[in-house]
Amino acid sequence: MSSQPPPTSSPRIRVAVVFGGRSSEHEVSCVTAGSVLAALDPKYYDVVPIGITVEGRWVLADQRALVMRGRELPRVESVGASVALTGDPTALPPELATVDVVFPLLHGPYGEDGTLQGLLELAGVPYVGSGVFASAAAMDKHQMKRLLHAAGLPVPDFAVVRAGRPIPAAVADLGLPVFVKPARGGSSIGISKVSDRDELRAAFDLAHSYDPKALVEVGVVGREVECGVLAGADDGEPEASLPAEIRIAAGAPFYDFEAKYMPDSGTQFDIPPDVPADLITRIQQTAVAAFDALGCEGLARVDFFLTAAGDLLVNEVNTMPGFTPVSMFPRMWAASGVDYPTLVTRLIDDALRRGTGLR
Repeated sequence: MSSQPPPTSSPRIRVAVVFGGRSSEHEVSCVTAGSVLAALDPKYYDVVPIGITVEGRWVLADQRALVMRGRELPRVESVGASVALTGDPTALPPELATVDVVFPLLHGPYGEDGTLQGLLELAGVPYVGSGVFASAAAMDKHQMKRLLHAAGLPVPDFAVVRAGRPIPAAVADLGLPVFVKPARGGSSIGISKVSDRDELRAAFDLAHSYDPKALVEVGVVGREVECGVLAGADDGEPEASLPAEIRIAAGAPFYDFEAKYMPDSGTQFDIPPDVPADLITRIQQTAVAAFDALGCEGLARVDFFLTAAGDLLVNEVNTMPGFTPVSMFPRMWAASGVDYPTLVTRLIDDALRRGTGLR
């Protein structure tokens, strides 16, 4: 499961690391980028850090600013030379004309949802992670669940509520509690746990402030389990990591933004979960099946609910999961024998092997 950087006699691989962006997950993307940039050995990689401000301006960024300071998350500032990526492969800006591969570490809309992937395809620049379709499908939790269900994978019951339209009857059929969330968001931003029908309107208003399409999901009683999927080192055939169980601190409402990212949240993880070996195998097999069902490439983190009855439900597929050393995706792979620098190298190798275009 290991991969080695290029030998020192080889020319350095030029990697553009893109982060920030216009979504509500801007700061999380910056933290992720800081970790990846620190893992790229300058003996083997020539790195170009490109930040995208919340307004959408692309700039050559200072990677030294991409660290958390206590509870303060970093942001891309509108300073530094502008970079303008074009879809014309014959007219790339100098900063990108010699780039071998892009590592797009954007979370949420305008980056993880197929938009940046489409631009890179037009430009003919290889990039880490899933292509246009899988990125778009996984970002839209409504379409993702439809595709997973069509592939025969179990998902929690859900309904869709669009801004400005009547609440469909299917919402009442879900019972209580339910979770209301932006359909095309992440990092638990804009999510509400609703245990009283009088709370629904406020929950919809919050979700719709991020996305005009909201998803209402049945509140599943069970354990939260995640599993990483990674393209194989030799042929790209997907492999699954050891899974992990998330245990949030007593009193936390659910696995929200605080529980995910704040150092004092009290969230704990068990890698692997305390479950029978055959269930570990079933989690891994289902994670790979979900990866394949959406046509993912490179990497993904698949999130599950495990009920007391032993039912395994696929909750989400994340095509660009959090990538700090303490994030679940690299932690699961570290427990599976793939350390953080090797993980980054494998993803870059996979992107270079795939290239762009139809595949």
